[in-house]
Amino acid sequence: MNLPCGGKYPFGDYISYSNFTFTMKEIKHLWRQNNCESKYGRALVMRTDDFEKPTESNVLCSNWKQWKQPIIWFQGTTDAVAAQFFLKNIHTQMRIAASDLFGDPQVLGSRPNVFGELMRVLISPSKDVEAAVDWVIGGGENPDISLHMRMLMNRSIRAVQAALRCIKKAIESQHPTSRPKVVVVSDTPTLVKSIIANISEFAEVIHFDYENFKGSMFQGLQKADFRVKDWGPAPRWVAFVDFFLASRARYAAISGAHRRVGTTYAQLIAALAAAQNLGNNSTGSNFAFFSSFQSNLLNDGLKNQIGWGHVWNRYAGPLSCRRQPNQCAFTPLLPPAWWDGLWQSPLPRDINRLASFGIKLSAMGTVDTDSLQNHCNSKKPVVRTVKFDLKEETGEAVVERRWSGQTGRGWRWLKNVLAEAEKVAGPEAVVSG
Repeated sequence: MNLPCGGKYPFGDYISYSNFTFTMKEIKHLWRQNNCESKYGRALVMRTDDFEKPTESNVLCSNWKQWKQPIIWFQGTTDAVAAQFFLKNIHTQMRIAASDLFGDPQVLGSRPNVFGELMRVLISPSKDVEAAVDWVIGGGENPDISLHMRMLMNRSIRAVQAALRCIKKAIESQHPTSRPKVVVVSDTPTLVKSIIANISEFAEVIHFDYENFKGSMFQGLQKADFRVKDWGPAPRWVAFVDFFLASRARYAAISGAHRRVGTTYAQLIAALAAAQNLGNNSTGSNFAFFSSFQSNLLNDGLKNQIGWGHVWNRYAGPLSCRRQPNQCAFTPLLPPAWWDGLWQSPLPRDINRLASFGIKLSAMGTVDTDSLQNHCNSKKPVVRTVKFDLKEETGEAVVERRWSGQTGRGWRWLKNVLAEAEKVAGPEAVVSG
């Protein structure tokens, strides 16, 4: 359940949200309209827990199933890592629930595509973004493979050569009967133009040339100067078109980079593409996610893959193999959040960061559960809540219009959530957002 605090969704000009999502204004409207407080004795209260404040967060020490507030906002969860911290929660109920959701961390290939399935159900491109994607595809077939190159304005020849080898490996694994189609996206437009000639030798290439696109809503939008080296010089809306275009890939997604491979953006592209293909045909389970490493990124193992939410960070420690050649590595759609799987080991900075959560992490990646239990026993729980005023606000007519003909459906959905929660943990169950 997505709960934007105002009446608008984030990036609402570029992303459409399904009716399984709610703004806080809509929740307040439904809560008031259906007398939830008088009928069920439940005030509209939200409990917050901030993952970015380790000394205050209850992610490891508290049984969230026993919380009484109907809405929980888990703040600071900017990647796939935070929610997987529940896998190490000291309460058995919480660990079982997390394992049901995320699978066995030590068997990466069998873990569910959690975030891909959530995106498939909850979001889609806005009409204008979809028009831009369709403009690129031009009425033809969706691309077979997507390539995302995170280059930070660098034009590394090694990175390009490694990516070309990885594309060929992805093509060979699918045994295509016709000329494959590859979509290329990057934060560095000059690299896209240079790599097209190389890929064109063995595949058709498409990309979004935003400067030649004449879509109505994008006229007159200026390039941004903010964080150009990090995000690239293109207007910010281009990233949304690139994202939904790349997630149309039918067989494989490839992540290449100047420095760090498997960023959150590339992970989400691969996850959504895999989910969409699994939903559309029986071959979706064969979708592959590859990481392209040039040899200079592997000289010292993976120790430079330091991004906290990046998929290869958990392999960056002392068990990482050094001086490997170029790699086109199969990559899990759900990134690991812990370090106790095969060949995983933490960097010193990760050990220090986990210590702030009360976790003693060994150099080999194992968690000292006794130490964590002692930490939780001595930790004073922090409870932060917000009670919402249910008085009507300006703009309620907008809410009414959205729910016209669907108010009953939305309310039935809320009642079903409450009913299921009560089955699990009794009448004081938590409905988490």
